[in-house]
Amino acid sequence: MISLFFEMLNKLGMIILLTAVITKFRFFKGFITKDKYNKKEILLSGIFFGMIGILGTYFGIHINGAIVNARIIGPAVGGFFGGPIVGLLAGLIAGTHRFLIDINGFTSLPCALSTLLEGIIAGLLSKYFYKSSNKWVFGFSVGLVSEFMHMILVLIIARPFVEAFDLVKIIAFPMMFSNSLGIALFIAFIESIYKEQEAIAAHQAQTVLKIAKKTLKYLRNGLDEKTAKKTVELIYNSISISAVAITNRENRIAAIGDNVIDQNGIKPIKNSATKEVIESGKYIVLNSNKGLECLRTKTKLKSAVIVPLKEEDEVIGTLKLYKKRQNAINTFDVELANGLASLFATQLALSKISKQEELLAKSELRSLQAQINPHFLFNAINTIVSFTRTDPDKARETLLNLGEYFRNNMLGKNDDIDIRKEINTVMNYVEIEKARFGDKLSVKCEVDEDVECMIPPLLIQPLVENAIKHGIFEKINGGEVEIFVRNSIEGTTITVKDNGVGIKKYKLNSILHEKKGNSIGLSNVNSRLMMKYGKQYGLNLESKENIGTSVSFIIPNLSKKITKE
Repeated sequence: MISLFFEMLNKLGMIILLTAVITKFRFFKGFITKDKYNKKEILLSGIFFGMIGILGTYFGIHINGAIVNARIIGPAVGGFFGGPIVGLLAGLIAGTHRFLIDINGFTSLPCALSTLLEGIIAGLLSKYFYKSSNKWVFGFSVGLVSEFMHMILVLIIARPFVEAFDLVKIIAFPMMFSNSLGIALFIAFIESIYKEQEAIAAHQAQTVLKIAKKTLKYLRNGLDEKTAKKTVELIYNSISISAVAITNRENRIAAIGDNVIDQNGIKPIKNSATKEVIESGKYIVLNSNKGLECLRTKTKLKSAVIVPLKEEDEVIGTLKLYKKRQNAINTFDVELANGLASLFATQLALSKISKQEELLAKSELRSLQAQINPHFLFNAINTIVSFTRTDPDKARETLLNLGEYFRNNMLGKNDDIDIRKEINTVMNYVEIEKARFGDKLSVKCEVDEDVECMIPPLLIQPLVENAIKHGIFEKINGGEVEIFVRNSIEGTTITVKDNGVGIKKYKLNSILHEKKGNSIGLSNVNSRLMMKYGKQYGLNLESKENIGTSVSFIIPNLSKKITKE
């Protein structure tokens, strides 16, 4: 019995060796790692594992009119990985073969039936097999039980019973343990394929993300000749590829590679493959140099993958990866190219959104300037005119303040400015208002000495203007406005407080979202802050009737870094 067991292990070793060779072939890896099979693939899978079962029969050892074999391995493994139908097909093929090659053998029928049942049982246990954390242990255990069932069938069906009993005493232990071990090893080989594919996928994802991260700063400006050139350089230097090119719908706008002569300048697309990708929106793999003449290389590039670059559903160009050898484009290259194209599309879409937001912000800023300036200008001019007769020096001073105020605001700049310049502009505005309303208005401004902050223009003045017009001047005796610029852990905090009439409670919750009326200045500033820094950086508004109002916001520390970049 022991010698038979080791002889079985020798035969098993040959099957495992053959299995190891098969699992190295690309077609087998691609087949075994698919998530879902169609009918044709299920049929082919059943035939394949059935053939493994037949192979186990031919590697068997003839003893007392029976064949001690490893036939169970194919149907069992096929059932585990492919499910009930694959297990049934594989068991039917291997079992039928066993019966036909020895029709009159006294164990032919029980061996054929057991092979069929073992394939079905493995298939029915497939979903539990996939849930198992130790699949090879699961397979080994099911193999033991299945071979035990095999021995029971031999005792029940094979006749004469005495010969069947003598046979089972000899073969039970070797077949149960060697075949269970074979199933476990086969499973381990297939699992190694999964792990290999997972490692490749992880490497691919890491490569794609690394390239996407590097290209982000270029593609956020859109796709043009300059950004495309930087992008192909990054791809070429990041992966093992012979050449890289990017096109728009009409022209090749960037290319780089060992054999690419003409790397500079825009060239019209000539090859039909690229045009087909642009028209169809589907990638193409070229396994020969046919269609690659556009790069005009000294040494012709022999294969390529061309994938579409899309903006939403519209193809805006292509990304092309080249290799020198024919048929050199593998699955990794295709997945890599598609992954890069997908991420580039996302980056381009984000850049478009970013530009739209920037245009919107500029539009709102101009709108804000247009709302403020005419009304304020006429009031200021009237004040200056009145002073020319009663207080010429005050008129001259107010005129200078007005000139400085408009010089800062009418330049049309949308870039962030130093907060001290913004405060100077605000104080010019305040001086003009104080000239208009005299002692009725008092304004205090405190700025921490160590404050260093860049701020979008026209954020503070609307708050001060709101405090003066709707807070202080509503009171008969006037009041005071205080402006504080403080450093805080989160950033720079700007607060505008007044002791005016305050805001009615029912209006307090909606005032920051008004699109019309007297509070549009507050809602405009609130929108600009949230658009630039995020929703958490909008205005913080506190007010009590007849006590006053406090409006504050934070310019985050991050904004300093962004501005410097």
